[in-house]
Amino acid sequence: MDIGNKTAIIYITANGLSLAERVKGLYPDAMIERFSSGAVHELWKENKNLIFIMAAGIVVRTIAPFIKDKKTDPAVVVLDEAGKSAISLLSGHIGGANDLAKEIAAFLGGDAIITTASDVSNLTAIDLWADENNFVIENMEIMPHVATRYINNGALRVYSEIEIALPDEFLKVGDPRFADVFITNKKDVYLKRQQCSSAECSTGSCHIKEQLYLRPENLIIGIGCNSNTSADEIEDSVKAVLNENNLSFFSIRSIATIDIKGNEQGLRTFAERYNLKINAFTADELNTVEGVPKSETVFKATGANAVSEPAALLASGASELLIQKQKKGNVTIAAAELHRLTDSPIHLSGKLFIVGTGPGGIEHITPYAQKAIKNSDVIVGYGTYLDLIQELIKDKEVISTGMTKEVDRCKKAVELAMAGKTVAVISGGDPGIYAMAGLVFEMLKNETEKLRNGETEKKEQHRTETSPIHRFTDSPIQIEVIPGISALNACAARLGAPLMHDFAAISLSDRLTPWELIEKRLAAAASADFVTILYNPKSMGRPDHINNARAIFLKHRSTETPVGIVRGAMRENESIIITNLRDMLNYDIDMQTAVIIGNSQTFIFDKWMITPRGYENKYEI
Repeated sequence: MDIGNKTAIIYITANGLSLAERVKGLYPDAMIERFSSGAVHELWKENKNLIFIMAAGIVVRTIAPFIKDKKTDPAVVVLDEAGKSAISLLSGHIGGANDLAKEIAAFLGGDAIITTASDVSNLTAIDLWADENNFVIENMEIMPHVATRYINNGALRVYSEIEIALPDEFLKVGDPRFADVFITNKKDVYLKRQQCSSAECSTGSCHIKEQLYLRPENLIIGIGCNSNTSADEIEDSVKAVLNENNLSFFSIRSIATIDIKGNEQGLRTFAERYNLKINAFTADELNTVEGVPKSETVFKATGANAVSEPAALLASGASELLIQKQKKGNVTIAAAELHRLTDSPIHLSGKLFIVGTGPGGIEHITPYAQKAIKNSDVIVGYGTYLDLIQELIKDKEVISTGMTKEVDRCKKAVELAMAGKTVAVISGGDPGIYAMAGLVFEMLKNETEKLRNGETEKKEQHRTETSPIHRFTDSPIQIEVIPGISALNACAARLGAPLMHDFAAISLSDRLTPWELIEKRLAAAASADFVTILYNPKSMGRPDHINNARAIFLKHRSTETPVGIVRGAMRENESIIITNLRDMLNYDIDMQTAVIIGNSQTFIFDKWMITPRGYENKYEI
């Protein structure tokens, strides 16, 4: 079962229920459940976060039989019924209970009680740092011993075979014998030292107990296989080749192959088993890779000179192979390494959410958008929009700029994401409608071209997509556009149902679009009898644009055509006017206003503006 980020809030008393309902305001998709040991057992299996509102002793006795390990146990936070204290009880780091407790405490105005030693000592948590950098902890069972040594010494000695920025208290060492932690894709970092003499091994042995392996996901495995090869055979072959080359299976980042093998059931099953992406290339794309030996058998079957080797090179962006082609039964395997994270065209150094916050306060923001904001390190936005979501961004780094500083905001957001931060760019309404999404993508395109132009002897690479194959991305960061309730949705809802038939949205701002072009679009919408929403209808710098727009519509519409004027939809200063084309200029219209001009069929009923869809011609109403 994929539990995602499911949250359950468990209470006992009426006061507990009241607090649970308050906390649900922070987690709108959370379920509230009355306490019983049987209920907790089920919730334990089905949720990532458990928030108990009761005495800590009750919680400890109840959950004790269910606790397994920090990698799988849910985050457990305990609140007193007054909401004064939020105690991180279980899975503080990897499970996220520490952050959960801090978030709840900030929301309720209470205190977060954190007892994990690294937090108390103000040291970077090893497991949390590893998770943030996408490192897999291979030998988790020795983590307590390494962590104890780290806390006692106040420093962690790290031997790394990749370039990575380390926290101040992580000390980089050049000899693995003296490290507490290894960051390497090698299965055994000492393998080449096994035959060393005692003079070379001053400690008397190359192996020191209780050294933690962190595995960077930096191996791309190129795979070719015969039809109907089983997932088990593919897995056994990959593991065998990696073992023979002293490489860790935990460091696999993705699989690369030819597109006609992308949906091979055995390969898909293997990929899904370990949550690996499949990079699939056409034969023509594979044939662009030079210096790879040609196989006549492969060429006859696929049209590609080879599969595993060029696929690994294309997907990794590497100039040479780490493992040249090896055949195991029905499977051919090669591997390439991302030596530095910035070398790879598929590396995503940070994450950028472009979030639509809707028309007003938190109640109109989708739960998914709220999660994105909460999971971000930095919030970037226009001050007015940020003021509306203060409860969500209390403890965040916030970058706020004025009305016409969109370029500055987007540039800063992209820079921060490319530096490895998780950034949320806030747009009022929907980010893809007259908002920030397009500008962010334009800037990302420019930054990507700069990166590409700075590389030498690297060819543009693409890949096809078939489920579960993921699209190849040129972007140096992960990016996600999260929709919001747009102004046209909010205003239409306040007016009734004016957008029930075809409609057009046109901005009257000529700051980025020539007014001559805007006039053409207005005339086209008016003559085609579209219901038309006018964004940015009037400002101090262009007071006549709304007058000109009205004049264009009067050439095609009756003076009695209904017009809705909505200012500040779903905010405290909201105003709603329903009038007509003749009288619309008698009312205040500004940049915070949207104007909806009906079509020839739109009518006014009671206090509502309605555009019929045509149901009356098909059904008896």
